[in-house]
Amino acid sequence: MAYDYIIIGAGSAGCVLANRLSADPKNSVLVLEAGGSDNNFNIHIPGAYTKVHKSKQDWGFFTEEQVHVNNRKIYLPRGKTLGGSSSTNAMAYVRGNRADFDRWAELGNKYWDFNSILPYFKKSEQHAQADLVDTSYHGTFGEINVTLPTLFKTPFVEDFIASCAAVGIPENKDYNGAKQEGAGIIQSTIKDGKRSSAAVAFLKPVLSRNNLTVITNAQVSKINFEGKKAISVNFVKGSKKQTVKANKEIIVSAGAFQSPQLLMVSGIGEQKELDKHHIDCIHSLYGVGKNLQDHIFFPVGSVAKEQVGINHYIPVLQQLKAAWNYFIYRKGVFCNGPLEGMAFFDVYGKGASPNFQFHFTPMWTGDQYGYDAYDINSYPTVDGFTILPTLLNPKSRGTVTLASSKMKDAPIIQPNFLSEQEDLDRLIKGGKIAFKVMEQASLQKHIKGPGLPYNRKEKSALIVHIKETLETVYHPVGTCKMGNDPAAVVDEQLKVHGVENLMVVDASIMPTITSGNTNAPVYMIAEKAAEMILSQ
Repeated sequence: MAYDYIIIGAGSAGCVLANRLSADPKNSVLVLEAGGSDNNFNIHIPGAYTKVHKSKQDWGFFTEEQVHVNNRKIYLPRGKTLGGSSSTNAMAYVRGNRADFDRWAELGNKYWDFNSILPYFKKSEQHAQADLVDTSYHGTFGEINVTLPTLFKTPFVEDFIASCAAVGIPENKDYNGAKQEGAGIIQSTIKDGKRSSAAVAFLKPVLSRNNLTVITNAQVSKINFEGKKAISVNFVKGSKKQTVKANKEIIVSAGAFQSPQLLMVSGIGEQKELDKHHIDCIHSLYGVGKNLQDHIFFPVGSVAKEQVGINHYIPVLQQLKAAWNYFIYRKGVFCNGPLEGMAFFDVYGKGASPNFQFHFTPMWTGDQYGYDAYDINSYPTVDGFTILPTLLNPKSRGTVTLASSKMKDAPIIQPNFLSEQEDLDRLIKGGKIAFKVMEQASLQKHIKGPGLPYNRKEKSALIVHIKETLETVYHPVGTCKMGNDPAAVVDEQLKVHGVENLMVVDASIMPTITSGNTNAPVYMIAEKAAEMILSQ
């Protein structure tokens, strides 16, 4: 069997590519997805998103022990289903900062500057409140529905925004507009109270196309070459091993952990890493699996006087009441993801582009260390709210390497969190600003008692708190970075250096991480990639 295009991975990028490449009936397109269908109803209910973590729709990766974070192994959820992590994430729609993309262009990646890539952001987007945003920055006819919360909203978020303003972070009603700086209501990939995932938006509407084939539960094991030309893909479905040929292009969209893993297993990577696992080298490429970056955060929260947040819905009876409200009236807490607000700012106060972010959630994470941040059942049932100080543009870099020569074995993921002192220093500064936000009158009126951390005076106590509670925002990028330097894996056309008919299209191609949640930029990357492919 042969197809013009073989797409490996039906995540955010893969679904966009499947839609755009199959729009021309002359192109035959195959999508291979290791996970199954997205028929778990928890995927589609925004308020149930934590229930998808550590399920069969999650790869459930962990880091290696993090030396600078109390030797903790940190959980790394990744979507294993149609839609990939767009089916399991917190649904935040954040493009990042203009400077992020201008920086990519400055690194030698022509036409990846902000002005060049803005049309691709707009192409995917259908903003549900176009009257509230500047449509010169937003799309209104795209596939991904973006909305401000209207079906459930707590009084906490407006007071969070007011408290941010009181400490010098001004209100910004559209952080995806002309400027990113400031605090505002979250923009989410939700439509009519249901998750607007890549699978729902891009893939399912076109599954009837005769030239598009999607195979689920298909674990790709290797890309095959003739010389330096990628010609076919091996995959396993059930107990059956199969091979499919590509007439034009093999596109790897398996994410920042498994895209470099697949390249290495197929013989593309640093020679010594391949030799370690007795893999024949097709092309020696130093940068494969290098340059891993991710956003990290920790909680600063308090119990609230009012029971108007998320926590009091955790008990079974309250969940049943919320479910009734959701399924019958399509309103209430299940209509939203876990986040209500965002803030972006320069932690040093110098007016530079944002290097720090606050995620704001109307949820109290508790006053005990050791809770499972990804298991809502471990949370208290008393309402509160939490600011999550988030490090943007980290200096620390990590790696993805092989545990074996087989794709079925999880790769070794070493992010090296806080290996650079500046990252910890910036988290400390951001944490202190979060304390100040919590102290403002607008939020103080809601606070019932002491929160976490208890000690907000001593720097040493804050450091202990950071290392006890630090988590990833699950935004891994950079492991197949775009560029023309010795560590680059793909060129500005996203073609793998040194070989033919092979591309990488996903978050792994980012040379540097964007200043905010990474799902929206992945849609942009895939839109631009599709256009480049179709113009060849």
